[in-house]
Amino acid sequence: MSVSMEEDGSGSKIHLPADVNWEMLDKSKFFFLGAALFSGVSGALYPIVVLKTRQQVMSSQIPCLKMAGSMLRNEGYRGFYRGFGTSLTGTIPARALYMGALEVTKSSVGTATVQLGFSEASSSTIASAAAGLSAAMAAQLVWTPIDVVSQRLMVQGSGNSSCGVVGLKCYSGGIDAFRKIIRSDGLRGLYRGFGISILTYAPSNAVWWGSYTTAHRLVWGSIGCYCCKKDNEGGYKPDGKAMLAVQGVSAAMASGVSALVTMPLDTVKTRLQVLDDDCCSSSSSRRTPTVLQTVKNLLKEGGFSACYRGLGPRWASMSMSAITMITTYEFLKKLSTKNQETFV
Repeated sequence: MSVSMEEDGSGSKIHLPADVNWEMLDKSKFFFLGAALFSGVSGALYPIVVLKTRQQVMSSQIPCLKMAGSMLRNEGYRGFYRGFGTSLTGTIPARALYMGALEVTKSSVGTATVQLGFSEASSSTIASAAAGLSAAMAAQLVWTPIDVVSQRLMVQGSGNSSCGVVGLKCYSGGIDAFRKIIRSDGLRGLYRGFGISILTYAPSNAVWWGSYTTAHRLVWGSIGCYCCKKDNEGGYKPDGKAMLAVQGVSAAMASGVSALVTMPLDTVKTRLQVLDDDCCSSSSSRRTPTVLQTVKNLLKEGGFSACYRGLGPRWASMSMSAITMITTYEFLKKLSTKNQETFV
């Protein structure tokens, strides 16, 4: 199966494999293989997330490489994987919710928009954006409590106090952090920053998926048939390497837009989830920081640029994660189709 995507100057068409929709997937294989593949991806990219998180909670700017060197000297390689066990525990159900909501929404909205008379390109972009939005909202129900605990573990380590981390408590592990958060703040403590997480990740995912779909078409339209071979239908068909390259470039472009737009919100979210307003006061008088107070503290520390601390690691993390995710995700869907002959 193939679809016509773009035309080059000679009028020849590029035929890409048809998108695998929700109805075509073997659901048990899709979720089982997805959990395994994305757990590996999370493990590979976790050190960058730790660096980004630590930079966001510092009261002063520290270069990424300097921080990485300090962590390596003082904490060893284990420092780059603090909280990973907790994070991985939540990644599996959160990813399952994310992928399920993504595919169901994309399939439903795509069908509806085509019936309303939208062009194929517009329908695909709208469906992708709506799918990203709903997937992020569904995943945050599971991911926010895991994020709160794992991020608090990420920023712990020898020498943190000298690096300027304020309002930080110490935990012996994920279970200890979970118990102490419940004891001091109740269930609300595990969902600290839930609102701003939705405001960060839902638009970010909508922007990313919509931008990715648009960028994917633009890139193919720009390169024409140069990376393709003629097929039996008189058109052109790209090989596997060209498909991977275009997916990677499109993912990086979408990540750049998404990171720039949502970075301030992500910094505020991280601080809300990790820091307490007054670490020196007693538990009875300790206050949970508000969004407004967190923003004021950031502006006082370094102006508006403080909201972009960790932008480099976040951009790198998002781009690498997106490139790995989209290529892995497309590969996963091919592996999980009910009829493998579709892709022969």
